Amino acid sequence: MLEFESDLSTLVAIIIPCIHSYVSTYLEWSCTSKQIQMALRNGTDRALALIRTLPRVSAFNLRPDPASRADGKRPRGQHGGRRHGYPQKGAKQRQTFPRLGFENGAVPFYLRIPKENYYKGHHLRRQYPPLSLHQLQTLIDTQRINPSEPIDLATICNTKIFSFNPGYRHFGFHLTDDGMDTFQAKINIEVQWVTEPVIAAIEKNGGTITTAYYDVESLWAIRDPEHFFQRGIPIMKRMLPPEDAVEYYTDPKFRGYLADPEKIAEERFTLAQKYGYELPDLSSDPQKELLLRRKDPKQVFFGLQPGWILIPKLPLHGMSPKKLGSI
Repeated sequence: MLEFESDLSTLVAIIIPCIHSYVSTYLEWSCTSKQIQMALRNGTDRALALIRTLPRVSAFNLRPDPASRADGKRPRGQHGGRRHGYPQKGAKQRQTFPRLGFENGAVPFYLRIPKENYYKGHHLRRQYPPLSLHQLQTLIDTQRINPSEPIDLATICNTKIFSFNPGYRHFGFHLTDDGMDTFQAKINIEVQWVTEPVIAAIEKNGGTITTAYYDVESLWAIRDPEHFFQRGIPIMKRMLPPEDAVEYYTDPKFRGYLADPEKIAEERFTLAQKYGYELPDLSSDPQKELLLRRKDPKQVFFGLQPGWILIPKLPLHGMSPKKLGSI
């Protein structure tokens, strides 16, 4: 009997603290769960209130998740970021890349394929950007070009619509036959390349056309005369055409500037008979002086001789006497 009472007292001494701790834990958990529910309820209400005040979702207010994009910083890498993205050895580190066209020791493409004679010296060919008769008529109708003055490269480039770049092997303009049926202007024009229908379209209206060659230095000068004159250097002489262009610019059929004027008059009459129009008489034309005006073969600008130096107008007010003397 005594042993049973001692065991019971021992069991009670063990169970009561456990029950006490369980009850206290339960009370704490119940309080915490109520707080969590209250917090969730308050957070939901606040989120709904925020959504009511925010604008509608559109493509203008969408933003990516901040964690969806990787950091733009370059990682340290194998060498602690001291190689700046390049490896330690090899062609990429030493910047010794193979030349353009190298095919790892194999016979390259430009040696495997047979050479076509048509492409021989293609990088040395003279290029002529196109200018159609329709575009030329539009420039005249919009008063960007004055038909009562001779038209040359400087006149066309002065429109700020058409230009050429001698650095790209451009040697002037090629006047094309697009719009030849509607071309009505009576002009005196100088271009660098032309075909027979274009010549007929211009001479049918009583105009004249000349094909002339300009060397590279003359092209840079006539492309932007204002910039050239501001340099304060003498006007250069225009060089004669190279050997492969002499035949074209001395041919009266293409109205070359080095051709015989008498043969040009014969070709004008022959072309009028071929295309069936009456050739206007230039000798009795009231604009004879304009239509027959030509440049000297060594002349770059109309009215300006080689060797002249043109100084643009400068503001002389406030300049020192020494500077005025130098000018």
